[in-house]
Amino acid sequence: MNTDNMKNKKTNTIKQFFKSLYAKLFEINDTPQKIALGFGLGVFLGNFPGTGPIAALFLAWVLRLNRASALLGALLTNTWMSFFTLIVSIKVSSIILKINPQDVLRDWSKFLKDFHWLNLLKLSLLKIIFPIIVGYFIVSLFLGFIAYLIILAIFTHKKITSRKPPSP
Repeated sequence: MNTDNMKNKKTNTIKQFFKSLYAKLFEINDTPQKIALGFGLGVFLGNFPGTGPIAALFLAWVLRLNRASALLGALLTNTWMSFFTLIVSIKVSSIILKINPQDVLRDWSKFLKDFHWLNLLKLSLLKIIFPIIVGYFIVSLFLGFIAYLIILAIFTHKKITSRKPPSP
């Protein structure tokens, strides 16, 4: 099989995945607000370290939001997005907590490089983890809110356009 055929096959597979994802999202039978809130919750929990799809499903169930959109939001952002938002999270928390972002990043890198389970019990770890958790919370909350607004706008527009009577 030549490389052009392999590239076309990968491109078609990716296109099919997103078409299927789009179709499944729009086949959800719920209010736009519940779908958007579920998706926003999923994005928040998918990006926030230590949480993910199971937490999104559980909280969506508890809050009576759309579980399918919560799961979808969590799966789309789970893990991979956390790596991209680490630096942003450190910078945001540094501004809020009035600390030097380079110190936090340096301490975090050193902690990961020399990781030992016993280090988790040290109080000095609080100066490393706390700023990162604060930053991730704020960044994840922001991303979840933006995702909520986008999905709400899409579903509200879809609902309005589907109600319009056909033009003569």
